[in-house]
This record gives sequence, structure tokens and C-alpha cells, in this order.
Amino acid sequence: MAFGTNIRTWFNGSWHEGDIAVMTAADHGIWQGSNVFDGARLFDGMTPDLDLHCARVNRSAEALMITPTMDPTEMVAIIREGLKAYGPGAAVYVRPMYWAIDGSELGVAPAENSTGFAISLEEVAMPDFNKPTTLTTTSFRRPLLENSVCNAKAGCLYPNNARMLVEAKSKGYANALVTDIMGNVAETATANVFMVKDGEYYTPIANGTFLSGITRARHIKNLRAAGYTVHEAVLKYEDFRAADEVFLSGNFAKVTPVKEFDGTHYEAPGKYTTIARDLYWDFAKAEAAKV
Repeated sequence: MAFGTNIRTWFNGSWHEGDIAVMTAADHGIWQGSNVFDGARLFDGMTPDLDLHCARVNRSAEALMITPTMDPTEMVAIIREGLKAYGPGAAVYVRPMYWAIDGSELGVAPAENSTGFAISLEEVAMPDFNKPTTLTTTSFRRPLLENSVCNAKAGCLYPNNARMLVEAKSKGYANALVTDIMGNVAETATANVFMVKDGEYYTPIANGTFLSGITRARHIKNLRAAGYTVHEAVLKYEDFRAADEVFLSGNFAKVTPVKEFDGTHYEAPGKYTTIARDLYWDFAKAEAAKV
């Protein structure tokens, strides 16, 4: 899935230039979907929470019964070495990934201790903060842990995201605000979501139907440390229609302002959305100074 340029791939113990092949036709990860990944970012010379992303890919692997083979600390060191090839100011999407190679005796479950691992680096610009997105509703919903691997960043979850996006675009919108099976807002098709009302921040409470992101958690911590009130709450579409501001939270863009939800318009980027972004950049700079 190359969507960037200047790709580098770590595989079988070394870095390779380009988008090299790392899987074979019989790998369990292709035909049974046993593959996971995580996403981190290099931007402005910073890689915030890189260690947390590397740790999470191991947890995702375990959730899909794939045996992790890399220590997160070792992963971080390999990634930092690979990023040295990029020029000053480069923005890079960092994607460590696992997949199962062999299947069990019936083929469906992955075999123990049969794991593929690679890291993909792709140069991808950070989205423009001053270009807000739009949201609409979608007929597709987030699943429950009982019927899908909601506790992993797994490739098998993303076709449902694609259905949401295609439906949203058919209605003239860029993204979809998604509910869980109970009808409570969970996140969007591509990222976690926050809303602001009367100067206070709200985000859907993590209930196991969606991946509660590392960047989401960082925003909550930053905002509370700065004295702002952040509610993790059960939220409905009606709450978002009554909001003053809405923004998305994810690794790819960190903060994405929203200017419209199904005919409800917001200031974008608004005052409190900008505060969340500024606090995140301050955190990233402080973390980078320690490395």
C-alpha cells in the first residue's frame, strides 16, 4: 500500500531501498488476514511516542495470536537508524508490521513462532492544519470484541473503514462519524474524535469497540495538564450537532479540524482545536529534546 514516496524497507535484518517484497503467496498473513501494523511519525525532526507505537504493535500481534519477535526498544533503534537517510525537515510515515507465515493444522489459526516482521518508511507530508475536513453519518458500525479484533491495529479491520469512507464520499463528505452497535459515537472512519462545548473537551469513552489511540491519550494528558477539562463520555450524534468545535485525533495528522458535520458548521480550526494542536507540538518538542 504505497501512498508515499522515497520508501525504505527493513526486512531480514537490514534496510533496503524501495518497496521490496516481504511476503509470499502461501503466507498465512495474505490468505487468512493475520497481519497487524502500527503507525508513527517523523515530522519537524521529531518522532513523538515512537516507543509506545512499537510496544503497541507487539500487543496487536498477540491479539491476533501472532508471536512477536522484536523487542520494542530494538524496534525503536532500527527505526531511528532508518530515518537517518531522510533529509532535514522530511515528514515520514513509520509502519512496523507483523504477519503470520504458517498456519496451524487446519490452516485457519496462525502457527506459533512463525512470524514475519518488516518496517516500512514512506515520505508523506503532514496534512495542512488549515484545511479542515467534513463528516457525515454512515450505515456501517464499529464491531464488538466478541466478533472482531477491536483490541488490535489489524489489517482485517480496514475494509470496514473503507466502506465508511466510500459511503461518505458518495454523500459529498470526506469522512464519517461512526457509532458502535449501541448507537453511541465511537470515532471516525480513520481517527479518534474530540468535540468542544463551552470550553470543555469531550471524546467518546473507550468501550472496547474501537482502538483508543496513543495520540488520543496524549491529547487528554496534555490538555488536563494544562488545566482544561476533558470528559471521556457516552456521546450521540446530537452532541456533535450541538458542539462548538470538532477535531480528529490520529497519528497521521495529529489534529485535523472539522468544519462540518452533516450541515452543522463549526469554526475550523477553532480556538480550542488550535490549543490541542499547540500543546501536542510543545510535548513533541520537549520529548525530542530528551533523545
